[in-house]
Amino acid sequence: MTPSLTSSLAALILTACALLVAPAASRAAEPQLVILDNDFYSPASTDILPLITNPNVKVLGFTVVTGDGWRDEETNLLLRFLEVAGRPDIPVVNGAVFPLVNTYARTKIWEAAYGKLVWKGAFNDAAPGNSFHPTEPWLVPPDPAGNPTIKAAPGMAADFLIEQVHKYPHQVTIIAAGPMTNIALAIRMDPQFSSLAKQLVIMGGIIDVNLPQVTGNTDFNTDFNFIFDPEAAHIMLTAPWAKIVVVANVSNDIILDKPLADRIDAKKSPVSDLIARNVDMLPLWDQLASAIAVDPTLVTRSVDAWMDVDIAEGPYYGSARLWPDATRPHQGEQAVQFVTAVDSKRFLDGFVKAAQFQAK
Repeated sequence: MTPSLTSSLAALILTACALLVAPAASRAAEPQLVILDNDFYSPASTDILPLITNPNVKVLGFTVVTGDGWRDEETNLLLRFLEVAGRPDIPVVNGAVFPLVNTYARTKIWEAAYGKLVWKGAFNDAAPGNSFHPTEPWLVPPDPAGNPTIKAAPGMAADFLIEQVHKYPHQVTIIAAGPMTNIALAIRMDPQFSSLAKQLVIMGGIIDVNLPQVTGNTDFNTDFNFIFDPEAAHIMLTAPWAKIVVVANVSNDIILDKPLADRIDAKKSPVSDLIARNVDMLPLWDQLASAIAVDPTLVTRSVDAWMDVDIAEGPYYGSARLWPDATRPHQGEQAVQFVTAVDSKRFLDGFVKAAQFQAK
């Protein structure tokens, strides 16, 4: 074979290899696609920070559901935080105002029969010294951080969720960090919705909490996201997802306290200042779920199980149920990866860095 022919053949092989490798490299560089569905009830919506500051993540949108507060109040708070964080470009889409079945009146009846719920979110009773308004769902109090100048995107959350998984089949991670009403509506509207998603990451499913409610912090051991709309959680957990990751009890010991807020505020920015002024001493529930959704290596231990939620009238209404494969009832419950341990130091280091992303 002549040298010129050898060179031509080598060039041809290299070109062919480059063409084969290029698509794979391009796919590897594509960002993770994420939608966070949540009840954004804080002037400092830090649950979005692990998503909006990660260069490998593209947030398709935030969908808002009534939970800790009423939907419109939450949307107002989130829009303003996105302005403060310099990300007004991310769509915010309004979702359900009311749970599928549960109501304020039904919650009062349940409490009379089975005991007081410590946290009822939008259904918390109005009283002197608090700002709850359980019978005024459309009331939007002024945001302490200032009212936003941007508006929510047109349309409804369930439609948006369905549209995005069809646009990007098997690529979109859905994070359900509030009550699951929007997710349930999307499932009922489109039977393909759950199977077209890449995965579902849930903040909810807190289990074995009766004794911790007595000996520890009752707030931290109440599964509000399931209790507020149990029927929605049941619909979600009996749909055919490719993968379900459950982040629950493991998050209770990772708290946004004053030392953590001071660590964040050591580098000044509009976001760090807002966090410092809104230290709530609560676990970083949703923040951890968001972080795990885009970095599953944060999980150091988990168990495989099958999961559903109790929707029978009674004292366990809204409680999570978890089984091994050998004893599950085969009533539509789905397989889940239940997270039992995480690298909390690496998560907190990453959270601090995310919260300081604007700092100069």
